[in-house]
Amino acid sequence: SALASIEKAIAMSELGFTPNNDGKIIRINVPPLTEERRKEFCKLASKYAEEGKVALRNLRRDAIDKIKKQEKDGDLSEDQSRDEQDGVQKTLDKFIAELEKHLADKEADILKV
Repeated sequence: SALASIEKAIAMSELGFTPNNDGKIIRINVPPLTEERRKEFCKLASKYAEEGKVALRNLRRDAIDKIKKQEKDGDLSEDQSRDEQDGVQKTLDKFIAELEKHLADKEADILKV
């Protein structure tokens, strides 16, 4: 059933929640946030942020490959290609800086008692 799948997913998550399934609803016992638990959540947030950075870098790589292919095919000049690649890099830098800012804000929020 769907409840069993949901219960299993919650139990297997890295959040440390303990689900109780009574057949109709799932109750989740949330442990109190200790300093150690807060640090674990910060590590988890950092992990997700790093995964986001990797995804952004993969997008950059794909975009630059397309730009280089256009240059090779003669659709873009060398200067246009360089300008486009610089634009892609600047956009990536902007998004990574924004991601890091959000991570720092979230870590501060998590660690605040």
